[in-house]
Amino acid sequence: MKEIRGDAKTIRQLLNGAKYAIDYYQRDYKWQMKQVQELLDDLSVRFLEDHQASHERSQVEKYGHYFLGSIIISDRDGLKYIIDGQQRLTTLTLLLIYLHNLQKTRSDRVQVSELIYSEKFSRRSFNIDVPERNPCMEALFTGISLDESSQNESNRNILGRYADIGDLFPDELKTSSLPYFIDWLIENVHLVEITAYSDEDAYSIFETMNDRGLSLTPTDMLKGYLLANITDESRRLVAANLWKARINALVDIGKEEDSDCIKAWLRSQHANSIRERKRGAVPQDFDKIGTEFHRWIRDNEEALGLNHPADFATFLEKDFVFYARQYEALSKASKAIVPGLEVVHYNARHNFTLQFPLLLAPLRKEDSEAAIQTKLRIVGTFIDILVTRRIWNSRAIDYSTMQYAMFLIMRDIRGKTPTELVSILTNSLSQEQETFSSNDRFRLHGGNGKQIHNVLARMTEFVEVGSEMKSKYGDYIVRSGKGAYEIEHIWANHPELHKDEFPNATDFEEYRNRIGGLLLLPKSFNASYGDLPYEAKIEHYNTQNLLARSLHELAYQHNPGFLRFLEKTKLAFQAYKSFSKAELDLRQTLYQSLAKAIWNPDRIALIAGAA
Repeated sequence: MKEIRGDAKTIRQLLNGAKYAIDYYQRDYKWQMKQVQELLDDLSVRFLEDHQASHERSQVEKYGHYFLGSIIISDRDGLKYIIDGQQRLTTLTLLLIYLHNLQKTRSDRVQVSELIYSEKFSRRSFNIDVPERNPCMEALFTGISLDESSQNESNRNILGRYADIGDLFPDELKTSSLPYFIDWLIENVHLVEITAYSDEDAYSIFETMNDRGLSLTPTDMLKGYLLANITDESRRLVAANLWKARINALVDIGKEEDSDCIKAWLRSQHANSIRERKRGAVPQDFDKIGTEFHRWIRDNEEALGLNHPADFATFLEKDFVFYARQYEALSKASKAIVPGLEVVHYNARHNFTLQFPLLLAPLRKEDSEAAIQTKLRIVGTFIDILVTRRIWNSRAIDYSTMQYAMFLIMRDIRGKTPTELVSILTNSLSQEQETFSSNDRFRLHGGNGKQIHNVLARMTEFVEVGSEMKSKYGDYIVRSGKGAYEIEHIWANHPELHKDEFPNATDFEEYRNRIGGLLLLPKSFNASYGDLPYEAKIEHYNTQNLLARSLHELAYQHNPGFLRFLEKTKLAFQAYKSFSKAELDLRQTLYQSLAKAIWNPDRIALIAGAA
């Protein structure tokens, strides 16, 4: 009988030339965007703790290490079957494919292909060898588009998470830091591979490591700590029931929502410090709450006012219950449009998870419902404007980039009134150097497709709702499957038709991708008409949304709602019989004006004034 073995391995050691199989009943890949974001945030924050631009690449060897947990393998007749860990290994493979594609044209690229696949007799096989996934993985590796609607659920998740990696990968790691990060990822990130030589042993290990009766989460430990310090038995029972009700409500929303809620609550109300962005700096309140909030509370009893048994009861019954209710409402608003809290959903569409502690920061238990809603709209609108401005100027909005600045704002707005919020947040926006005016060349590129889609959806809705039409925003944001919308280029990809204005095809491509040359149209439209010249498409544009229709002269006839919108906003909409460089320039200026109108800082004061 072979012994059970545990080996600590780097990603290179784990994946180089390896083949992992997955039994047919375990093959679903289920990770969602949230898990991908957490993985990328953890990796990038840990890497950036040590990275300095002045370093030679050889110094990466001395950077800190990161542990990604364990995987459990059953070695059956020389084939390695993954019993636990396929979600992480699949996601790591997707990340490696993304990094492989991202650095293709770079002279300093790091070779990672041998960690993704092996090749024999010109046939490529991937390290996680699942036959029904191979066409999907091959398409991602080679950059070929796939029709998501024809894929099974697991493959659709793979395609979706690969797109999320593209959206979420930090911009600051895409430039000179990229080869350093890849070196660190494959050499300094470790997993423990636990190998058994029978399925029975492998599953026994899996069950032991995941025994729910023994494995307490930080949420469980915090509950035990708070309740143990409430000496009045009847009050402890009340507190326990309140805790259970709130935690169950959060768990019903989604996985890990309970711990995310506690982190957002404690950071919003009690974090007074954050780790400095320099080598050797130690974790502070904000960081510790994110990794071990149960210990952080225990270590900060006095600062939290937890001096007597009654204080612990109040902390749970009043503080936790209040902020958990608010978080629950915000989490639901982030997933679907809630009237009055639309901005929460808009911000979530950009994967801006830092909004929750910011939104909770000014709230006080004594606030009326009206005051709470006003504060949430003010802060949410501030985030909406700030994030969209950064996107327009090609600035990063990922967690590691924004964390420090958002902590400072969170601390500044803690417990503030609506009037105080308006002053603080409008002043913060006024200090920003980059606005919509500072970039007249905003365009679509490889890494901002989802962001451009969101911006176009907001612009289209703004024009239509302003023209007294029903909002179809919920339709416009659908990016895959039945009823999907896609970004439409007004110019088809035929540089030869524009040689008189663009002798260089690269210049044509840059102009073609400017936002003024883009629309949001049904996927079926793109398939049927996208390749046609403008003069052939214009009649079809007149059957689509109002932003597209505005290119056609008939949009300005017998359309009183649109005409009133134009009179009110003074936006320079006009029809075009042809669409050359001059027309695209005019349309680019129009879209800039639209952005200024939609994301106008004056909206913040109007919210407070209407309360």
